[in-house]
Amino acid sequence: MDVTANSSFLRFFSELPDPRGVNIIHKLPDIIVIAVMAVICGADGWAEVAYFGQCKNEWLKTFLELPGGIPSHDTFGRVFALLNPDAFERCFVAWMSTLVELSGGRLVAIDGKSIRRSFEHAWDKSGMSHMVSALINQGDNRIVFGQIAVSDKSNEITAIPKLLELMDIKGAVVTIDAMGTQREIADKIVAGGGDYVLPVKDNQPSLNEKVSALMNEAALGDVDGLKVGYFEQQDESHGRIETRRTWVVNDTVHLGKPLLKLWPGLASGSLAMIERERKDLGDLTGKTTVERCCYVSSLKGCDNAAAKLIAQYVRGHWAVENNLHWQLDVSFREDERRIRKGHGAENYSRLSRIALNLLKREKSIKAGIKGKRLGAGWNHDYLLKLIST
Repeated sequence: MDVTANSSFLRFFSELPDPRGVNIIHKLPDIIVIAVMAVICGADGWAEVAYFGQCKNEWLKTFLELPGGIPSHDTFGRVFALLNPDAFERCFVAWMSTLVELSGGRLVAIDGKSIRRSFEHAWDKSGMSHMVSALINQGDNRIVFGQIAVSDKSNEITAIPKLLELMDIKGAVVTIDAMGTQREIADKIVAGGGDYVLPVKDNQPSLNEKVSALMNEAALGDVDGLKVGYFEQQDESHGRIETRRTWVVNDTVHLGKPLLKLWPGLASGSLAMIERERKDLGDLTGKTTVERCCYVSSLKGCDNAAAKLIAQYVRGHWAVENNLHWQLDVSFREDERRIRKGHGAENYSRLSRIALNLLKREKSIKAGIKGKRLGAGWNHDYLLKLIST
């Protein structure tokens, strides 16, 4: 069986440029197949990837060419350190685009994550890899649609437009944390045919002041000439009750023409505010905390249904972020990984996300990510099924 020819996943990586020169002993498709399989089965570094290949050598030879045998861990490390991350990412997004349709208001949550031990020296952590990822909901799963590396968190602002350019976001709704509330990013989303829901905080002082004043007034009750949509939801978990109240208005004219001209899509969009009231059930004093956050959105509507929709997008942003980051840290031990050379940390992170997406897509067995990884390591047929579906 020729996995590289028959896999719907691997065919998108078949044209990936080989960063090596002449006299190549190990073929790039073989290296990618072994690396993806090894990461699926629990490998946590290039030495373990190579050891996986050595243990599975006889089986791998039944469908891979392996003209030079199993590559060494130095070869895996060198190839992925040299592999162009932008080309790798374009292949990744091309694959994901065939699996997921972003139209119809699907949530695209963009968020950053540092790989905490990817620095060269303990006294200089400036080289730590930081990934900006686009996360989406696909049924019950949260998966990575695309990602770009930046030198540090402050550079997320420049990376987000580049990430948006890789994706077809027409009909999608993009959410980002407050750092991403920038006019240029809003313009990129609207130009791409998408909508946005962005939090407003002190990094946009003029906008924050005007939106907060209007929404605090709307939360008091009916205001002449201002239609207000409202939605309320309550959850009890982890020893506390959280009540979330959402108000939305679309009378953005109160912001003034100068601000509306600066923010694409906002003149015909809406403003929202979400209040989170948390009561600690374990505190005998009945301690309650209340916080409010305002949002600007290109979405239209100011009725109760619109308020519910905004609440779902905001809630969905944090659910996607927490779910994915937790899985990468706990299941794939990403924060413990010490890969530092070249593009190695970024490309290994991408291998982890490829593996996670493949594991989440496969539904034939009822098990968590850990159980599926164990099953892939024990069962050759199941491992082939994961990468060939």
